[in-house]
Amino acid sequence: MAIMAVVGMGICEAGNRVLVNKSTQRLCVVSERGDTLLKCSVSTGKNRGNKVKRGDMRTPEGTFSIQQIQDASAWTHDFGDGAGQRKGAYGPYFLRLKTPPHSGIGIHGTCFPELLGTASSEGCIRLSNENLRKLVKLVKVGTQVTVEP
Repeated sequence: MAIMAVVGMGICEAGNRVLVNKSTQRLCVVSERGDTLLKCSVSTGKNRGNKVKRGDMRTPEGTFSIQQIQDASAWTHDFGDGAGQRKGAYGPYFLRLKTPPHSGIGIHGTCFPELLGTASSEGCIRLSNENLRKLVKLVKVGTQVTVEP
């Protein structure tokens, strides 16, 4: 019988959790038994420290939950580098995190795989599109995500 836990506004089965370490730029998915199911490089916010305000280029620290898993394959983004809107900027999925009081923070793919392992995002957590496809098979809405300094 699965253990049920109330997370945010919904109910989910207790299970895997995601751990992100900003100092090592690593993401791990750990099962409820403590087994490491996925370990990969990520990119977090360009600026050090905990997120304070919109646009500060910091990744929030703390324990959050996945609020939505969205198809981001057609999304575009202008990184302000003169190249304009880039298709595929978020990879195939956007895992929207509940990070009050901040919004718009998530785990997603990247069109800059060469920057993984560095502090180079606008505040989100980026990983390779391949690892993102693996991640979405291991999590669901309500999954706990802990971001450490």
